[in-house]
Amino acid sequence: MKLYEYSALELSKLLQNKKTCAVEIVKSFLEQIKNTDGEIGAYLAVCEDSAVKKAVEIDEKIAQGAKFLPLTGIPVAIKDNICTKEIPATSACKMLDGFVSPYNAYVVDILKQNGAIIIGKLNMDEFSAGNTTQTSYFKKTKNPVNTKYVPGGSSGGNAAAVAAKSAVLTLGSDSGGGIRQPASFCGVVGLKPTYGSVSRYGLTASVSSLEQISPLTRTVKDAALLYSVICGQDSRDATSVNSAVCLSGTAQSLDGSFGQPNYLENLTSDIKGVKIGVPIEYLKIADEQICKKVYSAIERYKNLGATIIEINSNINPLAILKAYYIISSAEISSNLSRYDGIKYGYRASQYTSIEDMYTKTRNEGFQNEIKRRIMLGTFVLSAGNYDRYYKRAKLLQRDVIAEYEKTFQNCDVIMTPVTPTTAFKPETYTDSLKLYEQDIFTIPPNMAGLPAISIPLETSENELPIGLQIIGNKFNEQILLNTAYAYGV
Repeated sequence: MKLYEYSALELSKLLQNKKTCAVEIVKSFLEQIKNTDGEIGAYLAVCEDSAVKKAVEIDEKIAQGAKFLPLTGIPVAIKDNICTKEIPATSACKMLDGFVSPYNAYVVDILKQNGAIIIGKLNMDEFSAGNTTQTSYFKKTKNPVNTKYVPGGSSGGNAAAVAAKSAVLTLGSDSGGGIRQPASFCGVVGLKPTYGSVSRYGLTASVSSLEQISPLTRTVKDAALLYSVICGQDSRDATSVNSAVCLSGTAQSLDGSFGQPNYLENLTSDIKGVKIGVPIEYLKIADEQICKKVYSAIERYKNLGATIIEINSNINPLAILKAYYIISSAEISSNLSRYDGIKYGYRASQYTSIEDMYTKTRNEGFQNEIKRRIMLGTFVLSAGNYDRYYKRAKLLQRDVIAEYEKTFQNCDVIMTPVTPTTAFKPETYTDSLKLYEQDIFTIPPNMAGLPAISIPLETSENELPIGLQIIGNKFNEQILLNTAYAYGV
């Protein structure tokens, strides 16, 4: 096997046993990027020189007897809406073309403190508005499983890089399925943590109340490792939660002392007695072949000793979907109002007045999908529509939270499909509203701030990946990860 084919934990073990070095690991991934990314288009920036330089420094420290940190010598790729000092952070938008952040996001600092090497920035849907990674200003990303299909989104660059083995660990963001849907489409693992368990400091604002920085990896064990490193309270983020389940956020060694709980150390495949809730009405929405795979997975969990409980939701998932797009579009409209051509970012070159400059800058700087979200958000926030749309959507969100609280009194986790269909071709959906329905299973956990994970099942009849979504209660990532790990991913 070549080094880029190993998991992060396997690479770490090879490094500790002196069977390889950080420079060899980094160069292996850089070579794989060169071999695959011309066709896949997962990366917007590759940090070749700085990554090799950092790897040399790490090898020198290892030779001097330095302790191994959780991510020593492991390359990590970052979604382009997460700020990285001295590396572009464009959110895949013309508005921020060429923008280089003057600071690192909290998670980037934590990665570096724990020995990670930033290897590049990944493509995404513009300002996370999309689920195909076809709305990026710079390029369209393809699904490595079959390049005729989309990789999902908005973190499609993450999933494509992991599936193409041009990355082993990645960080993206998930506001309504942005990690889990592409993980499902590309046959990899995507974990959306509890809202507030990972600092959002340095995450470009779009859907602030729903979006969470999230790991996307090849295995559940790698996801547990990466989440153990990045979770924890950050005083610079008002949404960051001070909870006993969050790590301190300080860099420590792999001797078991880098925080409690250690999700990796506590990972087990023993799920006897775990109560799994299955919402039957959700399975009625998905394609027949997806339903069969999900039911087969549930039966496998039953054989592993889990208890299966059928549950019924009092809230129509389609209503939750509609409420989400009202809330998320309102936040996008508010957050993106700062991109006006005055403060920073792109400015139209020709205009006759300040109003004309605003209009032309935003018309030229944003693409159609983000414009659609801004217009919808502005509409629902307007004086005549606020109570009619936005307020009602927020009230439904409150009901969703209460419904999950009630459900988790009787079960430990909930299992659903990730998406109603497998990956599709870019030309499949000409109606944006139909495309939004791809998020019908992944949106509810975000509305309630719950953790959820996508793990790959068997492939479909046309050899496309199918994912299983497992939803946990707030801050119960350990049970969530254990359940996912028990499936054997």
